[in-house]
Amino acid sequence: MNMKQAIFALAILLGGWKAQAQGPAVYTADKLMQRVANTDTLYVVNFWATWCGPCVQELPEFSKLQNMYPDKPVKILLVSLDFKEAYPRKLEMFIDKKKLKHEVVWLNETDANKFIPEIDNRWQGSIPATLIVAAKNEYKNFFEGTITAKQLSTLIDKQLALQ
Repeated sequence: MNMKQAIFALAILLGGWKAQAQGPAVYTADKLMQRVANTDTLYVVNFWATWCGPCVQELPEFSKLQNMYPDKPVKILLVSLDFKEAYPRKLEMFIDKKKLKHEVVWLNETDANKFIPEIDNRWQGSIPATLIVAAKNEYKNFFEGTITAKQLSTLIDKQLALQ
């Protein structure tokens, strides 16, 4: 292999590595709300951050919840509100360390006065916070503070029974 071929091969390898290291998807509040408007799926959307102790303690509840609905149209979406400096490296490291299996997206919004009302008017801005949306049933509920899998399953079961 000559020098030109070696450089080309290295560029291909590094290009592939860079493509994989892009981190969780970047969402705006508008994009998030468009996604949860899907009528085929009930969404449980948790707003959290790596620096928020109660948020991190609550994360295992979403794994428990997912295990309750393996064959149901229930999707858990973890929306990181980490600061821009943490995206993507710190967030990816946290996801790997905690072995998070749910889809994680990063909310790229800085004006809370704008994005919070887009998500839910009941939200005062604290985290953790959880949004449940069953668009098919025109159901939307919002909770600020920690929540358990058991509390969520009661609400989810009611919505699934209506479908």
